[in-house]
Amino acid sequence: MDKTDKAILKNLQKNARMTISDLSAAISLSMPAASERVRKLETSGVIKQYTVILDPEKINKHLTALMFLRFDSTTNGEAFAEYVKTEPEINECYYITGNFDYYLKIITEDARTLMSLLSRIKNHPGLVTTANVVVLSNIVDNVSVLSD
Repeated sequence: MDKTDKAILKNLQKNARMTISDLSAAISLSMPAASERVRKLETSGVIKQYTVILDPEKINKHLTALMFLRFDSTTNGEAFAEYVKTEPEINECYYITGNFDYYLKIITEDARTLMSLLSRIKNHPGLVTTANVVVLSNIVDNVSVLSD
């Protein structure tokens, strides 16, 4: 990946709806060359998808919580991994190192809906312990993985 590819990605991360015409002007590249570069970034999997970023508050999701979970050593993690995919309020799930096995980011309506989800999660077989925190404010929410 060269500087031009990075410039394309930075521009598309700011505005994925940017036209090829605007993109080519922003990076000083011809439209056909810019279009071909974008196509290569897509087919190689660098660009996985184009999406929108929603404001949770504006869609009645007022509570963000983080949950750390530890399972006993005999529990099959694949079953839990499949389970979390069925819960739409689980926004992120990571298999992690340290004192816990999984980290979940939950975005939900309120304390009532969070408690309901936590009850369902805590009934999962093999769960030993959890640690839960409610997010008071979001300081950094950067979806970019590119560094300057």
